[in-house]
Amino acid sequence: MTFTVDVHHHILPDFFWRATNEADDPVGGIAPPPWSAAAALSFLDDAGIDIAVTSISTPGVHVGDDAAARALARHCNEFSAELMKDHPDRFAGFACLPLPDVDGALLELAYALDDLHLDGVVLFSNARGVYLGDQSFWPLFEELQRRRAVVFVHPNASPDPSAHRLGLPDSLIDFTADTTRAVAQLHYRNTFARTPDVKYIFSHAGGTVPYLAGRFGIVDEMDVIPGGEHRSSAAETFRHLYFDTALSWSDPVLTMLRSVVGPDHVVFGSDYPYLRRDLAVFCRAHIETSEVLTDSERVSILGLTAANLIPRLASP
Repeated sequence: MTFTVDVHHHILPDFFWRATNEADDPVGGIAPPPWSAAAALSFLDDAGIDIAVTSISTPGVHVGDDAAARALARHCNEFSAELMKDHPDRFAGFACLPLPDVDGALLELAYALDDLHLDGVVLFSNARGVYLGDQSFWPLFEELQRRRAVVFVHPNASPDPSAHRLGLPDSLIDFTADTTRAVAQLHYRNTFARTPDVKYIFSHAGGTVPYLAGRFGIVDEMDVIPGGEHRSSAAETFRHLYFDTALSWSDPVLTMLRSVVGPDHVVFGSDYPYLRRDLAVFCRAHIETSEVLTDSERVSILGLTAANLIPRLASP
């Protein structure tokens, strides 16, 4: 089977889940089964996945207190490092940061990458209502640029109360919308332009960005948002981003991604354990056999592009 890296693979240790989620009201609206390293390894084997790049999930580590968020981020990152140490051929890891506490995030970034040797960071589309393109986050993005870091961006629940009044799980509609908000703000606030060496991976095929790419193009052509002289067009910017296939592996979406970002900027993601296990196994099998992909595109999406982003993951 084709060498495969799962870049959208969550770890949910008990101490993280207890600190951030309520059992009867999980963030996103879908409660995953209890997580364990043994269950994760069993899933990887069943799905034919060689390596998983782990990350915590929504809502991140900050639920209102800076000191508690710093402590939880440290605990999560040290847990990820131990998981990698115990299973170096199966796990890599994205570090979590205690945003919107920027000073704490900078301290944890240095520890996670320099001491724990994690492979990049996971950021959330908004941190307690502050979106990633906000000017207050610029010191963090300057450091990410200096390090040429890999940044995995995962959606978070919208801070807009009206988004939660439909009686639907946030993961159905608003997670994709929140990713789109983050991409748009990062582009039009010129954060992408200021960080050309950061490798951004956006969850769930970039939310609704592929579908709205033409709309971004019209806004660019009309030149209605200030600062256009300092950034590339949205179309060119998207070609430098990476989108994962988590919950986005259908043939129409793969075809759209080919035209918007190119198959060499698409990476495989399962969204385990939130996606039901049989579906998570199927999504990898579908990409292996999809008739809309060429053999070279399949190889790139399943593992080669991720290994280029994180060279130590390269298949023997």
